Amino acid sequence: MLKVFADRGGTFTDIVAVTDDESIINRLSTHQERFLIVPVPHQEWVIVYKLLSENPEQYQDAVIHGIRDILGLQNNEPIPYEAIEVVKMGTTVATNALLERHGDRVVLLITKGFKDALRIGYQNRPDIFARHIILPTMLYEQVIEVEERYDAHGNELIPVNTAQVKQDLQAAYQAGIRSCAIVFMHSDRYHKHEQEIAAVAQEIGFTQISISHQVSPLMKLVSRGDTTVVDAYLTPILRRYVNQVANQLPNVRLMFMKSDGGLTDAAQFQGKDSILSGPAGGIVGAVQTSKRAGFDLVITFDMGGTSTDVAHFKGEYERQLDSEIAGARMRVPVLSIHTIAAGGGSILFFDGSSYRVGPESAGSNPGPACYRRGGPLAVTDANVMLGKIHPQYFPAVFGNDGNLPLDKNIVLEKFQRLSQEIATVTGKYRTPEQVAAGFIAIAVANMANAIKKISLQRGYDVTEYVLCCFGGAGGQVACLIADTLGMKQIFLHPYAGVLSAYGMGLADVRVTRVGGVEQPLNQALIPQLMQLMLSLETQARSELSQDENYLEEEIIQTLNLKYQGTDSTLNVKFDVDVSLMQTEFADKHKSRYGFVQPDKNLIVESISVEVIQKMDTPEEPLITRIRHLDEAPQPVEIVQMFTAEQWHNTPVYRREDLQPGDCINGAAIIVEKISTIVVEPNWQARLTERNHLILQRCVNHE
Repeated sequence: MLKVFADRGGTFTDIVAVTDDESIINRLSTHQERFLIVPVPHQEWVIVYKLLSENPEQYQDAVIHGIRDILGLQNNEPIPYEAIEVVKMGTTVATNALLERHGDRVVLLITKGFKDALRIGYQNRPDIFARHIILPTMLYEQVIEVEERYDAHGNELIPVNTAQVKQDLQAAYQAGIRSCAIVFMHSDRYHKHEQEIAAVAQEIGFTQISISHQVSPLMKLVSRGDTTVVDAYLTPILRRYVNQVANQLPNVRLMFMKSDGGLTDAAQFQGKDSILSGPAGGIVGAVQTSKRAGFDLVITFDMGGTSTDVAHFKGEYERQLDSEIAGARMRVPVLSIHTIAAGGGSILFFDGSSYRVGPESAGSNPGPACYRRGGPLAVTDANVMLGKIHPQYFPAVFGNDGNLPLDKNIVLEKFQRLSQEIATVTGKYRTPEQVAAGFIAIAVANMANAIKKISLQRGYDVTEYVLCCFGGAGGQVACLIADTLGMKQIFLHPYAGVLSAYGMGLADVRVTRVGGVEQPLNQALIPQLMQLMLSLETQARSELSQDENYLEEEIIQTLNLKYQGTDSTLNVKFDVDVSLMQTEFADKHKSRYGFVQPDKNLIVESISVEVIQKMDTPEEPLITRIRHLDEAPQPVEIVQMFTAEQWHNTPVYRREDLQPGDCINGAAIIVEKISTIVVEPNWQARLTERNHLILQRCVNHE
């Protein structure tokens, strides 16, 4: 049986498959350059495969094509479903639709008098001095105002004018709109009017009906409305993609990664849960592999071609309830991921007085200058210039026929020209390698600042953490970033280049239900909270499949608390003893904001119940040392690398030649099939028996 874990990213789709079928392995072994094959316990193998996400001449869908390649099938052959146990995947389909504004046409139904409520939003000004305010584009195309109203205590003030709504909806349907979002005042508590309108929309034939009290059952009309509109806008696109995949895989269990780091069955996957589907897999992969390596405090660092994602982990996944992604506000639990526009493809500029890196990216087409497509200088080129990337160890997939190595000459030529230009303007001559090192220093500072935002600025001491590095470009700058932040350890997993896909296989099934409370926290409220949690747990269970062969189950209950009269919530674990929750809130508030207000009442804004089913996850092999203990690994060659203001003779090692207990002192380069790792001077790399590379800062140099 084949288990497939896939992450469809912006440039590449990564696939990690686990199989016990030796015939598949024997066939793939003849294509060592395309497939990485690793034996694991219990007579199983892990297959790692990377292919371009978009390649319309070759295939319609990258994941399906990858499965065909692994099984050795032609494009038109049906996939034998009995050979596949499960497919777990993350997708950027909804994220891209939101970024490019290619969602479905939506009509918004809202209480009369509030037609512009979502457009006005919160009147916040992200750029305080901008005289020309550019409002985000609205995702809905049309608004229908509905005569209806409850008061805040649930008394019906105006009943729904159903006949009028039917007429208005019919007109929208006639205009070709098939998706509607229903958002009424106070409907987070009093649902009857929304349900009446949903029935009318269903009767008319709308195929997507997003109802606010189901999508986001919390107070605040604007954020509840925004979330409902996002759901109505993206769910149809997602459904079409899910159905397209499901049609190719009949009778196969298909699961998707949600933005909160949990898996869900394809049938339950909704637009509002899909925005961070891909990056969430990376966080889960980084956290679970770091825990297996013995690290509990983790900063995850995922550097790809266009962007870098960082996240903080201290015993539990950090989630945020309110987020703004690609200009759309949402109120659903998502993993707390901070993204910046800095990656291997970030373009290097000299603007006449200073160096700049990004945020524009060269992408995969034309890509950095060394990709042989006439692209601009980018971060990857700077690493080529510095001798940290060598064409002979990089996949030869460039040029018109896709079979040439990176072009080092164009990089030397362009940096030579740039250093001349800088000398002419500034009157100071810097060598081409010094210029390249300057650009890398700026890129590193940008990424280090992103990590400071999620750690130091929120009261965490980053020097106690391990930096878990992954993504194609992460290993090239890991040591420099750790140095900037004073971090002492870096962890690199053997599947670091495809950790987002591997994370799909390490994730559990999670269902979260949230309920609004908005009442002062005291002992008398506890029975009411317990009752509400019970009903939320029942709702969550209804979404889980009963025949699941999971290992164990866990239930997490949390409260979102805030001081009376404030708006920022912090989440604490639920306990029947109120004083314990008050203490935890005070500790978190002190750590985050630097002060507490003991005389203020605490308000329970909302509660959440998460039901987790622990899944069977792939095991990792222990590797044994064959070479003698005092026998060091042999480098493949010695190259020139520029770092710390000088050129160094730098040995290059292949990752597969290393054995447990091997220690490599920087400066050194370790190359593997899916990435390059640079060990800077004053750092030491050590391989463990689990095939993990641990980089440690040498103490004696400090």
